[in-house]
Amino acid sequence: MYSGISQAVVPVMERTPGDGSTSYVLRLPEPLLEGLKLGASVNIDGVCLSAVTIDHDLVSFDVSDGTMAITNLGDRAVGSRVNVERSLKSGEENGGHAVTGHITGTAPITGINTGTGALYLRVAIPEAHRKYVFVRGYLALNGCSLTVAEADEATGEVKINLIPETVRQTSLADYRVGDRINYEIELQTQIMVDTIERCIRQSLQRS
Repeated sequence: MYSGISQAVVPVMERTPGDGSTSYVLRLPEPLLEGLKLGASVNIDGVCLSAVTIDHDLVSFDVSDGTMAITNLGDRAVGSRVNVERSLKSGEENGGHAVTGHITGTAPITGINTGTGALYLRVAIPEAHRKYVFVRGYLALNGCSLTVAEADEATGEVKINLIPETVRQTSLADYRVGDRINYEIELQTQIMVDTIERCIRQSLQRS
């Protein structure tokens, strides 16, 4: 489990396609190496991955073809920057919201300003998941815990207002209109919506 607060932004050092998976090598800063063991879960751009090798500050992660198909990691080349967060430890403060690292899907960016003035990000959520997105609700984008400012259920367009610190601490400034971004629906919201829908459906079937 993660908090959705990016702890570092690092470049992809190596990318090696393999049989059924692709290996990515990242150079992690010292604070994120402390206590890191083989098999440890690390959030990379919102995707929960396991550390496969650790060579000083170089850490490799294998991404299965299935994960590549439903996330934007396939768009990440050598030199691309990614958000990194170690998993939460018991008792640690969660400054964002509960993020599982199980990506719901990818959404195209329809508008973005990470420069000056009013900073924001707009994405188009696919129709199947729009019912889980609410104004002032949580939405994780590339592993970042963000608050929904506007949500158009008809078009699926969601607006996220950004603060300069979020832009500084993440890779969001690297993105442009048309790029794909990973999104994860807030789990508790999904459970509540699905439960209410199921109860209503069962009630109507009995009546």
